[in-house]
Amino acid sequence: QVQLVESGGGLVQSGGSLRLSCAASGRTFNSDVMGWFRQAPGKVREFVGRISRSSNTYYADSMKGRFTISRDNAKNTVYLQMNSLKPEDTAVYYCAATIHTSSAASVYDYWGQGTQVTVSS
Repeated sequence: QVQLVESGGGLVQSGGSLRLSCAASGRTFNSDVMGWFRQAPGKVREFVGRISRSSNTYYADSMKGRFTISRDNAKNTVYLQMNSLKPEDTAVYYCAATIHTSSAASVYDYWGQGTQVTVSS
């Protein structure tokens, strides 16, 4: 069992930055692939990016260059640094854990409760 708790969301102006954190507890954190997803009102959940056990990262095309995922296995924490934020980045952001290397939400077994990010124009 893995418990995930996101934090760091909030209101930011367009062009600003936020760093989200996801603290994990439960089974060995560094055995998991950690993913970030987001869901805007009325839209399907969208893959943002993922980080492997060895900190290899992969991003959705629309996130490349603005979003950076990192992890600190000693702190059981994964981060999502978001720069140059746009109003269309407004969404609830979720972290998730899986043992698979995948961008598909369906293979992620554990999810946090989400944190709201609102970008004002």
